[in-house]
Amino acid sequence: MLGGFMETLKKDWLALVLISVLICGITLNVRAEEKSGRSGYIEPKLVFPVISDVHIKETGTLDLRTFQHALTQLNEQAPKQDAFVVVGDLADTGALKEYDRFFSIYNQNKQPQAVSLFTIGNHEYRDSVTNQQAQQRFLSKTKMKALYFHQVIKGYHFIMLGTESRLTAGDYSIKQINWLGEQLKIAKRDDPKKPIFVFIHQPINNTLYGKNRWGIEVNEQLLYNTLKPYPQVITFSGHTHHPLDDPRTIFQRDFTSLATSSVRYIWPGAGYLQGELPPGYRDVSQGLLVEVYNRKVVVKRRDFHANKWTGEAWKIDIPADSKKFHYTNERDLVKPIFLPSSTISVIQEKASSNQLYIQFTQAVDNLMVHSYRITVKNKETGEVVKTYNAFSQYYSDPVPDVLSLPLSGLQPHTAYQIEVAAVDAFDNQSDQKLIIEGSTK
Repeated sequence: MLGGFMETLKKDWLALVLISVLICGITLNVRAEEKSGRSGYIEPKLVFPVISDVHIKETGTLDLRTFQHALTQLNEQAPKQDAFVVVGDLADTGALKEYDRFFSIYNQNKQPQAVSLFTIGNHEYRDSVTNQQAQQRFLSKTKMKALYFHQVIKGYHFIMLGTESRLTAGDYSIKQINWLGEQLKIAKRDDPKKPIFVFIHQPINNTLYGKNRWGIEVNEQLLYNTLKPYPQVITFSGHTHHPLDDPRTIFQRDFTSLATSSVRYIWPGAGYLQGELPPGYRDVSQGLLVEVYNRKVVVKRRDFHANKWTGEAWKIDIPADSKKFHYTNERDLVKPIFLPSSTISVIQEKASSNQLYIQFTQAVDNLMVHSYRITVKNKETGEVVKTYNAFSQYYSDPVPDVLSLPLSGLQPHTAYQIEVAAVDAFDNQSDQKLIIEGSTK
């Protein structure tokens, strides 16, 4: 018995060592690229945070505390910022008091040398009767020079876009997109090798998480085609609240797309047992810190709620070459695995006439286990009677080693076979499955 235990421990240890070596190797590469010989770490040429979806309300204190924590940490991690960018939804409805409360925190914490850059989001339109009133209020309160504009900071081009109505999916007119095309030409003529930073509240569909219910619908293809000839473009978008822990929050095809998550709360997706707003979703607060070097743009993901970085820094090459893009949908073909010591059980005391409760050890992956596919079969007939998807709770700090999940909608006094497969962010599914049997009461 002891020999079997030691063999299991050895297998688990080897698997964990391999994963640790992979992670450490990436970390060392990041650090090596940022070093300059014996002189230690070089100074970045440009530094700016990017956050979004602060959603300051007219009353309450939690929103203000969360925003304060984010700004405090960004100042600690980047004491010399060249700009500070908020990609929309500063306010929850666009009410005057919400703007005042936002700037009561922002102005106290903003570094004086940093250029403030704000885009308007759909939430800024909610309190106004007309689109024009909302836009005028936004410009008056933020002191931005226009709804969409182009600014050069330390030789780098920042292009700010602005949604033109309260439409949730975003409203970017042909006029604005044509203007964007002209600004991109100007930026490229200035220096074709430098990155061009483009900021927009709503993401373009089929980038980042792919097609989702919140992506741009009006003039989307024109917008994409306008950006397509410029591999040096790096877009930053908010709106979706997708957690930065997911590797799909960066995507490269013709250019680079980055999500900024949300300062206020996360939305990891629909169709999972934990719900599209899972327990603890309001506790997660995230944002980005961008550092530009001669040959790399380094983007660090920050968990403000945990006061730490999450995942490895994204590294975007300068000059950009779309043929050498790394962060594509094909970047990961490695399947998650359950370690040999993984277990699964049915918690009998929680069983009822229509529900079973399972508990199992989480799988491991080279990037991240995103979720689990759970198949329930009638033990007697072998028929699949239910399928479920469940988050791995990858967005939690810490991520639990063991998951406990209810499986509802079953028949009374029936024996079932339950199979659990692990799935990563790129839909790679584990070859192994955890299997258990259980009966409803």
